Amino acid sequence: MEHAKLTGHHLVTVERILSHPASHNIEWHDAASLLAEIGSITEGSNGRFTVVLGDETQVFDRPRGKDLDTQQVVDLRRMLRASGFTSESIHE
Repeated sequence: MEHAKLTGHHLVTVERILSHPASHNIEWHDAASLLAEIGSITEGSNGRFTVVLGDETQVFDRPRGKDLDTQQVVDLRRMLRASGFTSESIHE
């Protein structure tokens, strides 16, 4: 997986999403910025976001607060891993 185009901030966000246990302070804005860089994210008229990353497509509701909830972190972690992101690969 090519990570050259990711900023340090993006890499920190990936690391936080991949970490166990799930982090509870990952901001939606940071995740959306990362997803726009490595895949695509579009907001529908219903306020839901469709994320496409590799072969995976997932629809997310905007979090009520500024941070992702635990299930969103789990879903993003699955999508990142399916696209080849691992804790080891982002430090290469």
